[in-house]
Amino acid sequence: MECTVTWTGALKTRSGMGFVAETGSGHTLMMDGAPDADKPENGGLNLAPRPLETVLAGTGGCSAYDVVLILKRGRHAVQGCSVKLSAERAATDPKVFTKIHMHFSVTGKGIPAAAVERAIAMSHEKYCSASIMLGKTAEITTSFELLED
Repeated sequence: MECTVTWTGALKTRSGMGFVAETGSGHTLMMDGAPDADKPENGGLNLAPRPLETVLAGTGGCSAYDVVLILKRGRHAVQGCSVKLSAERAATDPKVFTKIHMHFSVTGKGIPAAAVERAIAMSHEKYCSASIMLGKTAEITTSFELLED
């Protein structure tokens, strides 16, 4: 896996904290820092997600992917899946994630709650590289709701 991240400020004004990531799969992802009222030259322009927001989003995508795949392989009629993540970070540098909660909303017909619970557990214990990695510094908790379609 490869990715090249380039500071966009270097391309134009040599200011701001925007970055573009070019992934090995041929996609691009924009990132930006938060504006800094005290030192505007050190802040971003708020034009894209923060880098750690993309880490959190990637973790949600990784785990939701697993949950859907596990349910489909179990021949369950899954029709929708979303996950809302909320995280806390350490107060001092490095400001790693210390707590992450993931709430899954799974929609389908006749899916047993135990199957959803099992899929989430399997993702976090075996398959989701991102959440397993972040679990080294953060306490990760999960919950879910099952919506009948």
